Amino acid sequence: MANNDTIAAVATASGRGGIGIIRISGTNTKQISQQLLGSEIPARQACFKLFKANDNSTIDSGLALYFKSPASYTGEDTLELQGHGGPVVLDMLLKRVLALGARLAEPGEFTQRAFLNNKLDLAQAEAVADIIDAGTAAAASSAQRSLQGAFSERINDLQRQLTHLRLYVESAIDFSDEDIDFLAGEELQKIISNLQQAFKTITETAKQGSLLRDGMTVVLAGKPNAGKSSLLNALSQRDTAIVTAVAGTTRDVLKEQIQLDGMPVHIIDTAGLRETSDIIEQEGVKRAKHAISQADQVLLVMDDQESSADDYLSLLNDIPASVPVTIVFNKVDITGTQVGETTSKDGRTIIRLSAKHKDGLNLLTQHLKERMGFNSEEKNVFLARRRHLDALTRSHAFLNDGIVQLLHYQAGEMFAEDLRLAQNALSEITGKMTPDDLLGEIFSSFCIGK
Repeated sequence: MANNDTIAAVATASGRGGIGIIRISGTNTKQISQQLLGSEIPARQACFKLFKANDNSTIDSGLALYFKSPASYTGEDTLELQGHGGPVVLDMLLKRVLALGARLAEPGEFTQRAFLNNKLDLAQAEAVADIIDAGTAAAASSAQRSLQGAFSERINDLQRQLTHLRLYVESAIDFSDEDIDFLAGEELQKIISNLQQAFKTITETAKQGSLLRDGMTVVLAGKPNAGKSSLLNALSQRDTAIVTAVAGTTRDVLKEQIQLDGMPVHIIDTAGLRETSDIIEQEGVKRAKHAISQADQVLLVMDDQESSADDYLSLLNDIPASVPVTIVFNKVDITGTQVGETTSKDGRTIIRLSAKHKDGLNLLTQHLKERMGFNSEEKNVFLARRRHLDALTRSHAFLNDGIVQLLHYQAGEMFAEDLRLAQNALSEITGKMTPDDLLGEIFSSFCIGK
């Protein structure tokens, strides 16, 4: 590593607690340990110690754990001080450590050093943050699999297959003066077919992992008093939104998160879409349109008492064409319309339900899972990020471009170059070829102390 500073930070959550941990890592860790604890302690053994101030008074007492390089989380000499979890005593202890020569760690710097010292690859390092931020048990389990290397191993296997294909192609180019055309043989077709299937499988699994991590954003839109807030309350199973008979009750965006078989769903209730002279409601409509533009799925809620089958068409003008829309006719408990799912003339899904009585709610939640392609039955899913999906997509595109160069133009050299580019794109996932600015962006989102 270029930066050999010794870093320190509180590694436990802010606030009061039974135990507070300070983590120290770097070249001066052992020296700081001796001055703070009064003596050297053995590696990888928990020792009860008094944590001493400069005047030899006691700041706190607790367990000290020393890990000698490279057998530590960061790959450097590391010390963990486990004392009492009061914010005042932790602050006193941290100031003492900083006075002895450490500096305050940046967000994610401990994990960044673990990555730079080859203790983790980048996908595993990101999984550390994903475990901490997991919103569901399924997401936490999938992140743990990524941390253990399940995702990285799949990427490395894909790299090995690309390397094998690249060597085969380049060898064929080297022996192009021979009578045998290796690039037209069945063996090459078999290698390519296996590689295409591998890309398909890992991309599908990564999409499931991305859904577990990021979930989907669902925006409830429609005219005032159509029952959007009632639907939000029904989906979240709590009285998040105020429900009244007065049109325009909701004037701001309201957000709730639910789980659908482990997939987080971010539901946003918005102000009713209509022309109004009320300045506050105008701002609410403006925010509603912004939320709609950012949605993964819009539920256009209609009042079944007042709406015909085509009344939703005028509201589509407020929704970008790129945003998927499902039509929800609410209040069928009043009209007597049968709960169910149909298809409109323009091919959109129509779901008829009663938010008040929660009739038809299961149809809606199943529809949302299907629209996002979420499969709760899939096992051994690893957590993935959108940047991982982007890298997989670009890598697969380079492979397909190369196949075109080979089959249509007999350009083996171009095929080999596209294979190299495909490998480079995959390397961004594990961090073997990742720009420094992306590393900074990734680790800056971590907690301080991690």
